[in-house]
Amino acid sequence: MIDTDIDARRPTWRKPVGILGLLLVLGVYAMLVAQLGGMLSTWPVLAQTLVYLVLGTIWLLPLRRFLIWMETGRWSAPAS
Repeated sequence: MIDTDIDARRPTWRKPVGILGLLLVLGVYAMLVAQLGGMLSTWPVLAQTLVYLVLGTIWLLPLRRFLIWMETGRWSAPAS
């Protein structure tokens, strides 16, 4: 069945604002992590690797809810 509801297909402001916000937050986060580089350079390589692995993946935790908000306008997934 073809969706004839024009409002359902109309782009919302959430996607462009969300993308810009995501880029801004990731840029700030990357700068904060980069600031740790000087301090971490004296640590053993294994410890540095662990820290960078954790910091490199921790930003993914809120990403799912943020993408749901960009798509639906709600912070949690719609009930099935």
